[in-house]
Amino acid sequence: MRPFRRTSTVTTGRPTSSESSQRRHPKLGALIGGLVGLGLIGWLFSSYDVVRVLDALAHVGVWGLATIVAFHLSQMFFSALGWETIARGEPALSGAPASSSRPRLKDYLALRWIREAVNNLLPIAQVGGEFVVARLLQKRGVRLAQAIGGTVADLLLEISTQVVFTFLGVALLARIAGHSDVAVLATRALWVATVIVAGAFVALRLGLAALIERAVLRLGRALAWPASAEIGGLHAALADCFHSAPRVALAALWHLIGWLLGGLEVCLILHFLGVDIGFGPGLVIESFGQALKAVGFAVPGAIGVQEGGLVVVCRLLNIPAEIAIAMSLLKRAREIVLGVPGLVLWHRTGAKLAAAPAASL
Repeated sequence: MRPFRRTSTVTTGRPTSSESSQRRHPKLGALIGGLVGLGLIGWLFSSYDVVRVLDALAHVGVWGLATIVAFHLSQMFFSALGWETIARGEPALSGAPASSSRPRLKDYLALRWIREAVNNLLPIAQVGGEFVVARLLQKRGVRLAQAIGGTVADLLLEISTQVVFTFLGVALLARIAGHSDVAVLATRALWVATVIVAGAFVALRLGLAALIERAVLRLGRALAWPASAEIGGLHAALADCFHSAPRVALAALWHLIGWLLGGLEVCLILHFLGVDIGFGPGLVIESFGQALKAVGFAVPGAIGVQEGGLVVVCRLLNIPAEIAIAMSLLKRAREIVLGVPGLVLWHRTGAKLAAAPAASL
């Protein structure tokens, strides 16, 4: 893979504050999205047999939920492994011992846990976790530009492999259920997503990160904001992440394995709900469910969007709507069981790193 062209600038200044008005619109959008999601949930529960949903959930039991939670740790591991692989070149801040401050796999696993917790449980767009972990990496001793660059590179790879995974799901759906309007619509949407992802890579290769870097630095000079200088080197950091084609391919492979494990998780969840399916249908359900969750990013937690999408896909596979809703609720229960400790870990890690910046996570 050809490297990005490198550009970088650094400046300094004094801080000022003018962010309060800019934060109102995201909060309003999250509120509107949440109300829409709750409306969808209310419609689903009024349209289908709630008692059957609750009976299916009762059939799972505590041990069933514990098994589902434990299985998801394998997905987190491969996602963290992909992140560690693509961001392996992140250097430490000057003056910090490289051996002590360079993140290791266990650090990325903890950060992945925090990242998922923030994205799943906090009422912000589903990239809030990426900002949180980039900041934690900076506190740990990684330059901010490298922390953001490695996190953005990992996010791009994760989205790219999700597109591949969803194409696989569409192909399997066509093979299992035959031609359907859902498959046609999904295929068209996937081609659009492919163009967008490819465009993002091309834009970065042509210097989009450098433009963003220079814009932030100019803004920092205009506002006398010295912290903006820490973004200097963002383009070079992204270039380092994508410099080695074998490393990029390996990171993509780890992420793809993580997506495939999601299909097995669906099979496991449905087994506890009393419905046994093969790995192929499990991949179809997971690929469509994750794609709809991504599309519904404006709705906090994709509440209602995920449930409605799973109902549609499961119907094509002759799985009752009540079982689809119960499956979605079990996924949300798993997110809460893992997410609450993840948020606690976030705050404890932030406090620990504030006291000892070069400490391990």
